[in-house]
Amino acid sequence: MSNFEYIETRVEGNIGFIELNRPKVLNALNRGMISEILAAMDNFDRNDDVRAMILSGKGRCFAAGADIDEMAEAGSVDIELMNQFTDWDRIAWIKKPIIGAIHGFALGGAFELALCCDLLIASEDVEFGFPEVLLGVMPGAGGTVRLTKLAGKTKAMEWLFTGRRISASEALHFGIINKAVSKELLLEEAVRFANSIAVQPPLSIRFIKESVLKAIDASIYEGMQFERKNFSMLFSSQDQKEGMKAFIEKRKANFTGK
Repeated sequence: MSNFEYIETRVEGNIGFIELNRPKVLNALNRGMISEILAAMDNFDRNDDVRAMILSGKGRCFAAGADIDEMAEAGSVDIELMNQFTDWDRIAWIKKPIIGAIHGFALGGAFELALCCDLLIASEDVEFGFPEVLLGVMPGAGGTVRLTKLAGKTKAMEWLFTGRRISASEALHFGIINKAVSKELLLEEAVRFANSIAVQPPLSIRFIKESVLKAIDASIYEGMQFERKNFSMLFSSQDQKEGMKAFIEKRKANFTGK
């Protein structure tokens, strides 16, 4: 892996780890950090040994939010010319599962980054939220869209209108996170989730992720047509032959991602 300025990365077994590393400023997200996160995800996506990746933050929290100093004096044209959301959009192109291990604060842009993950494990003391309205702005990296699709219109409106923090129990209730655990067990639980995915056939995981993301925006009919295409495609894979043969022979399958 390359050396990064704002994040740390490593690979353990079949899991790729990305850790936000600006603890002195509570991992505030600047454009450089987002670019590095995408680069690390892309590297893991191309690494056949990596089956899933975990995104977390070093220090007191996942991330307190965006680096306001970068945009406080910007105008509309400046924001447009920054083209800052290109990297955010490209996160959606990552084929392998992304698991967020979120602790402390995940506010504003950090909440949007968490919502880009496919699964979210959070510490019991976590606080999510979109405080942008308190600064005279609003989320711009997908927050209003992803939160609405997860929690529904009325709760999304409540949280976005007021900037109110969302607790772990509330996030769990509204389907924003998969599980809440103690801070001490957070990374261990995220690794457990990642390992349970890593033993599955990689092509199946890839096509399942594609199909679920397609289903979010498509009609039921369109989503089902896409699902059926992916279902059929898997019958050209070696893993499909191995998986079904292993089932018939009552043994553990050896999936190779081919």
